[in-house]
Amino acid sequence: MRLRALLDTDALGLKLLGGEDELDRTVRGVMTTDLRDPSRYLSGGELVLTGLAWRRGAADSEPFVRLLVQAQVAALAAGEAELGSVPEDLVVACARHRLPLFAVHEAVAFATITEHVVRQVSGERAGDLAAVVDRHRRMMTSGPAGGGPDVVLDLLGSDLDLRAWVLSPTGRQVAGPKDAEPALPAEVCAKLAAEHLAATRAGRRAPHRVSVGATTYSLFPVRGRGQLPSAAAAPRVPQGAAAGGREVRETVLSDWLLVVEADAGEWAEERLDLLYGVTQLIAVERDRRDAARTVRRRLAQEVLELVQTGAAPAEIAARLRVAAPVLLPGLGAAPHWQVVVARVEWADGDGQTGRISQTLLEEILVDPHATGPEQSDRIAVAHTGEEAVALVPLPAVSSEHDGSEAGVLADALLESVREPLSAGLDGDGRVTLGVSAAVHSAEGLRGALEEARHARRVAAARPGRVCAAGHQELASHVLLLPFVPDDVRRAFTARLLDPLRDYDRRHRAELIPTLEAFLDSDGSWTRCANRLHLHVNTLRYRVGRIEQLTGRDLSRLEDKLDFFLALRMS
Repeated sequence: MRLRALLDTDALGLKLLGGEDELDRTVRGVMTTDLRDPSRYLSGGELVLTGLAWRRGAADSEPFVRLLVQAQVAALAAGEAELGSVPEDLVVACARHRLPLFAVHEAVAFATITEHVVRQVSGERAGDLAAVVDRHRRMMTSGPAGGGPDVVLDLLGSDLDLRAWVLSPTGRQVAGPKDAEPALPAEVCAKLAAEHLAATRAGRRAPHRVSVGATTYSLFPVRGRGQLPSAAAAPRVPQGAAAGGREVRETVLSDWLLVVEADAGEWAEERLDLLYGVTQLIAVERDRRDAARTVRRRLAQEVLELVQTGAAPAEIAARLRVAAPVLLPGLGAAPHWQVVVARVEWADGDGQTGRISQTLLEEILVDPHATGPEQSDRIAVAHTGEEAVALVPLPAVSSEHDGSEAGVLADALLESVREPLSAGLDGDGRVTLGVSAAVHSAEGLRGALEEARHARRVAAARPGRVCAAGHQELASHVLLLPFVPDDVRRAFTARLLDPLRDYDRRHRAELIPTLEAFLDSDGSWTRCANRLHLHVNTLRYRVGRIEQLTGRDLSRLEDKLDFFLALRMS
C-alpha cells in the first residue's frame, strides 16, 4: 500500500507533519518501537510507530531519524499521548532526511494502525499471488507444446506488459514477441548474449541487468532438465567457476537465455518466480529441439565412422542417400556435401570436448534468416572425443561449376558469434573451425574431411579466442593429396618420415612421437613440453634434429601441414 492511503483513512487519525512529496512510497509492513536504535529489527519499507519514550532531549531526534533512514523505512508515525505533541526537533530532523512524519492522535491506539496496515498489505499480496498462480496456469496450458516459446512470450506481453525474447548463447534470436517492431537488432542480441555468458562464467547471481543505450534489459538463464530455479534460489554458477569445471563451461556455451526489456532489480519475489517459471517452459522447448536432432546426429555419426574406417565409396553413398531426404526433404537431385570441423579447447588440456563442440557447431550452422526449427535446422553433426564434424548438404550446383565456392564460408560463420563466444570462453578456452570445399560424391568425402581438419589447424595457429579457416587458405598440395593414388601417398610419406624413423631406430630418440605432439599442440613449445614431460630446451633440440634430417622448417605453415598429412597417412 502507499503512504497516501493512510491519510485517506479517517479512522486512523493521522496528521501529516512533513514529507508530502514522499507519499507515493510503498509500505510493506509496520513496526512499533521505543528503542533508541531499532535498526536491527528493520528490513526496509516499514511504517515505524513510536511513543517517543526513547527521546530524553532534543539532541536524540537526529540520530534516531538517521538510523531509520539508513534502514530504508517508509515513514515514521509519532504518538502525541506522551508529550502532548510531536517535538519540533523531530519534525526538523525528518524534514532534513526527507522522511515522511505523521502525528498519531492520542485517542488512536497503535494496534488500530497496525491492524489496518497488515490487513491492507496482506490483501494486496494475496491478490498478487493469485494473479501469479493464474498466469502460471495459463502459461503451462498454452506452451511450449501448444506453439513454442512465442506463445509464452505473447502472454508476458499481454498480461504483464513485458517485451521478451529468447536468445541462443551465440546471440541468435530463437523467439520473440509478435508485435516487436522493429526487431531486436543483431548487434544488441550479440551484446546481451556476451554479457550473459560473461556474468555466468564470473558466477554472478541472475537475473543479470544490462543497459544498452537508454534501455535496460534483465537476463534470465534457461537451464536444462531437472533444474528448478526460483527467486529465492536464483540460478547461479559457484564463485570461481571461471577457472574451471567442465559442467559449468559446457552449460554456459549451450544454454539459452530469456531477455526481458525491464529492470528486474526491485521486482517482488512472486514476479521473479513467474519469470523463472517461464524459463522452465522454454527449457522444455530447448530439450524438445535438442531431441529432434537425434536422427540427424546418428546419420552423421554413421557416415563419419564409414569415412574414417576407409569403407567402400558405395557403402558411404548408400548412407548419404538415406541422409539427403532427412536433411533436405523434397530435394530432387543428389546434393553436394560440405564438411565443417570444430573444436573447443580449454587451457587446462581437457580433451573430451567433442560433445560441447557438437552442440556449439549445430548452433553456429543454424541459418539465422530461416523461420522455425524445421526450416533452420538441417545440419547433421557428429562428434569424436575432441572435435565435432558437420555434414552440410548443399543444393546441386550447375555443371559448369565445381561447387568449390558453394556453401558456407569460414569467415561468415563466425561474423556474428565471435563477441558472445569470446565472452563465454572467458580467457581459458578457444573455438576453432575448418571448412572444406563442396564435393559431389562419396569418393570426395574423405578428402573433404581431411581438408576441413587441416583448415581448422590453420585457424588454431592464429591468435584470438574464436577463429576459422576455409579450404581456400590451404596450400595446393593439401587440397590435392587426399585424392591422389595410394602409391603416391606412400612415396610422399616415406620422403618425410623415413629419415626420422631410421634415426629413432638407431638412437631411440623418439622424434616421431615428438613431431606428433608438437603438431597436436599447434606449435606451442610450452604445451608440447608439458605434454611430453620434457624441458623446453630438450624439445627444441629434438625439433631442430627433425628439421636437420628432413630439410624442413617447422616454423613454416606449409611444412607443418606436410608433416601432419604424412603422419595421418602413415
